[in-house]
Amino acid sequence: MKKIVIPVVMLGVLASLLFLPACKSRSTEELKKSIEVVEVQTKWVSKEYRAWPPKLVLVPVISFRVKNISDQPLNYINFNAIFRFQGESKELGSGFLAAIRKSPISPGETSQVITLKSNYGVEGKTVESFKDNPYWKTVTVKLFARSKGSDYAVLGEYEVSKIIDFKEDQTVTPVTVPPEETKK
Repeated sequence: MKKIVIPVVMLGVLASLLFLPACKSRSTEELKKSIEVVEVQTKWVSKEYRAWPPKLVLVPVISFRVKNISDQPLNYINFNAIFRFQGESKELGSGFLAAIRKSPISPGETSQVITLKSNYGVEGKTVESFKDNPYWKTVTVKLFARSKGSDYAVLGEYEVSKIIDFKEDQTVTPVTVPPEETKK
């Protein structure tokens, strides 16, 4: 019995030594050094729109791609974005996305576009009303990434552009149906 148990235990230890490094989670610093954020775009989009009575809520958005600059595949990466008015410590809103899951990003490859949208924004009546809205101030977004076992790593801080990606409905004109001609 002892002759069988010792080789089985040794085989188990050897298998653990071979496979555990592959399962090892990245440290926060390793994660930060593995990711390059590219093609960053920021804008404002509609969260809520109502033509009458007029109401428009715009929220800030950040879109980007992630390039793997390490020698190992990137997977199980969560992203978090914290949106704040510039110069203020209070959070305007945040967005979270478990983005890189089933298909890891190979070394040197770039991810699909990842978009994080704030859950809160600024209210106005129309797109035009935002030009004079005192609450529509400059917003910055701080971008974080986290992998299994790591803390959040700061990937960068970006200013949200004042581009509004929203078109209000055009004025609805009533459709008139021409009267049918009477048959003689």
